[in-house]
Amino acid sequence: MGWALLFSGQGLQHPDMLPWLARDAQMVALEAELGANWRSRLAAPDDAGDNQRAQVLLTATACAAWAQLQPLIEPPAFIAGYSVGELAAWAAAGVFDADTAMALARQRAALMDDAAAAEATGLLGISGATADRLQALCAQFNLETAIRIDAGSEIVGGRRGDLHGAAALAAARGWRSTPLNVAMASHTRWMRDAAQAFHQRLCGTTLHAPVLPLFSTALGRVRSTDAARTALSRQIAVTVPWDECMEAIAAQQVHAVLEVGPGQALARMWRERHPDVPSRSADEFRSPHAVAAWLRRQLGQAQG
Repeated sequence: MGWALLFSGQGLQHPDMLPWLARDAQMVALEAELGANWRSRLAAPDDAGDNQRAQVLLTATACAAWAQLQPLIEPPAFIAGYSVGELAAWAAAGVFDADTAMALARQRAALMDDAAAAEATGLLGISGATADRLQALCAQFNLETAIRIDAGSEIVGGRRGDLHGAAALAAARGWRSTPLNVAMASHTRWMRDAAQAFHQRLCGTTLHAPVLPLFSTALGRVRSTDAARTALSRQIAVTVPWDECMEAIAAQQVHAVLEVGPGQALARMWRERHPDVPSRSADEFRSPHAVAAWLRRQLGQAQG
């Protein structure tokens, strides 16, 4: 039943990301805001991890990539975004345009930065545990699940000192722990003020009901403007159940999954869970025509 379109979140942006992007109006606007040298600056960890730059960068490049891919392929049967990737997903589904998505990315990042200024917080990826032991670790160090990927595999958020303690104990237990280059505990209670403020901003923004099937990690299927507004703001301060999103995709019986954004994290997570359905990232290709050709092959093979 068609294919699924997923938009990446923060963390894997790099100088050579989406090398095939044409310099369209969206990219010109991005250069005006971040500088024409935005690619080379991603080689510096401080620049790559800067929240304001990252959210604007990811939203603008994702919207540009989709605009350049859209004329070449059939519409997706399922659209979703991972964290800030929901802004590009909402734009792709017709809730607002790319310029609005970029403006909202700017506002979202500023509000999250303001909320993060109160305490030094961050995110830590942990895998190789069991669900019960990971939950106990969070309770011990006053952490919250920011993103749930699978049983025993999560991104957790909390105060920096508590994250260091949790990482040390996880390593002692033989689990894998990876600090993320994100200077805040996104998708946890530390972002509640940002979520409330962003909802107010969205109340002053013109939204439309999605014209393509849109899935949110906060509310599930989005069908109305009210749901679009609530879901987009709520996800800032609540757990992102990405495992449930992948199961929602599987329930649609799609024949292929395409990730748009830097890296291959979402495509890889999908392959590990559903290896029988092909998945790729647009970041792996050298042209939009190559992306479209791959997708057409998958759909043709499924239909044949």
